[in-house]
Amino acid sequence: MNAGTATGFAATHVAAQGTEPHVLCVDLVRIFTAQGVEVQALQGLNLRVDEGELVALVGASGSGKSTLMTILSGLDTPTAGTARVAGHDLLSMKRAERVSFQRHSVGFVWQQTTRNLLPYLTGSENIALALSVGRTVPRSGRRAASTELLELLEVGACADRRPGEMSGGQQQRVAIAVAIANSPRVLLADEPTGELDEATSAEVLGAMESVNRERGVTILIVTHDPAVSEHVRRTVQIRDGRTSTELLRSTRLDEHGREHNIAEEFAVLDRAGRLQLPQDFTTSLRLRDRVRLSLEPDHVGVWPGQRSADRAATIEADAAPLVDTDPNAEERS
Repeated sequence: MNAGTATGFAATHVAAQGTEPHVLCVDLVRIFTAQGVEVQALQGLNLRVDEGELVALVGASGSGKSTLMTILSGLDTPTAGTARVAGHDLLSMKRAERVSFQRHSVGFVWQQTTRNLLPYLTGSENIALALSVGRTVPRSGRRAASTELLELLEVGACADRRPGEMSGGQQQRVAIAVAIANSPRVLLADEPTGELDEATSAEVLGAMESVNRERGVTILIVTHDPAVSEHVRRTVQIRDGRTSTELLRSTRLDEHGREHNIAEEFAVLDRAGRLQLPQDFTTSLRLRDRVRLSLEPDHVGVWPGQRSADRAATIEADAAPLVDTDPNAEERS
């Protein structure tokens, strides 16, 4: 697909859905070349994250998660397809727009805490520096704005501490405060709990939920940790450079008025009609090479294809003689 076709499809997709999502990827491709060998990190990925959503993107190492994040943050450019974040076309952005995009439209939290905060500045000073670069708050109001953000993330005690004087969880929450200092529409977090223990991870994820709820910031968390999905309503699985399945969580009332948490898994169907079956499905039913399909009035049936051994047995049975050639047959009769 060429860029014009992808862009045209993206516009049609947005028109059909009503409002433009805060993150939209259509047939996204990223190819790296090293020593003459091409590696396709993203193979036609499709993703939509609407305004105000809190979404987790999970997948194994090498699935394409980090590549996607560097593209969405404006640090890298895709090879083909469409990528739009907060109304910006990431393929056609010029340098000036890219700088503005990274300062005001998107915030980013890295896994390594040392990449998020300057070690020689306190928590308040790190936030004030972000405000100074973004020029969204006058100098006289930066201290108050920093305090407000630190209180929102429940790390007010870190205002006058340098990163080396904070715990890992405190560093990540201060990093979130820095990332949202200039009121971005989208917050991207790449493995934000990768270096934290379970309890601290839960605190950081809870802080992100508060930011999403209190500030309305759209948040996309990329992780290999499946426990993150318990903190979000929507989890997208990425496999082999494509989105494969989605897990949607909701709360429903039973006939007695009691609340129940429901989790439903869906396969992602792209516009070419392709989908990836969950790996445990294919393993359990030994699905490989090809499968048999059946169109029913309200669903599509999928069955294992006939294996070579089965086909050989069928051919042999069909070729068997129609009369008994056993020399002792007459004697037995």
